[in-house]
Amino acid sequence: MSVTVSSPPSPQSLSSQALIPRAERPWLVVATLCRRELVRFFRQRNRVVGAIGQPVIFWLLFGAGLGPSFRMPTGEVAGETLATVSYREYFFPGTFSLILLFTAIFTTISIIEDRREGFLQSVLVAPISRWAMVLGKLLGGSLIALVQGLIFFALGLTLDLNYSPTMVLGVAAFSLLSAFTLTALGFLIAWRMDSTQGFHAVMSVFLMPMWLLSGAFFPGEGLLRWVMIVNPMTYMTAGLRHLLYLNVEHSAALLPPHLPSLTICWVVTSILAAALFAAAVRLSAARTTGDLL
Repeated sequence: MSVTVSSPPSPQSLSSQALIPRAERPWLVVATLCRRELVRFFRQRNRVVGAIGQPVIFWLLFGAGLGPSFRMPTGEVAGETLATVSYREYFFPGTFSLILLFTAIFTTISIIEDRREGFLQSVLVAPISRWAMVLGKLLGGSLIALVQGLIFFALGLTLDLNYSPTMVLGVAAFSLLSAFTLTALGFLIAWRMDSTQGFHAVMSVFLMPMWLLSGAFFPGEGLLRWVMIVNPMTYMTAGLRHLLYLNVEHSAALLPPHLPSLTICWVVTSILAAALFAAAVRLSAARTTGDLL
């Protein structure tokens, strides 16, 4: 009886066999990195409280302080005067978008931390697609922002909002799209940062004014309205504002004048999300040296 002895596989074949399963499973990479972001965030309770606590305080304090002096044009339909919107109700979608901005942007600070700890270098040299790595990071930050936003969304029960399954699903879907867009923007900023101090500087001089000029804090008139039109976050806040009155009859009378339509908000935010995701994938594939600032 003859025994056939097979030769051991060469190191080249072993390495190629090891690379094939990983390269063929990019969605496993996406799920793993997404889950890592979620676990990492919710284990740090101070970040959970800080991301939602400050916007809620803004909503309560500004609603109480500016409420008596806030006036929106009174809507009339068929000669019947409709109820005006209080400042707390007007500022509610603005606070919602602020929570999405804070949470989505601050989750991308983990990119700077991962670079310092060496985790990012390990991911970059792994045999995985760059788009899978970027998508996993962005989805993790987007889901965190969505959860935080929906927690605040429950406070809308204290207002005269008409909650329904259609309205809740619409708000959740648009919030996820907005959070993905903002997380991609934060990814582009944080990728070339070497310090969290530089990231916070950009946050102060760029991102906060972008939120203030989105119609979240006050409606825009005159020249300021044209500045808001070119602000991409205007369409995120306006989309949330439309969806909050999705099931309300004569909802147009409860919305600020010159507000972009809901269709335009979906289209602009979707195009921006795709463009920022493509830019993030391209940036992650390029060599970077030094700080953005």
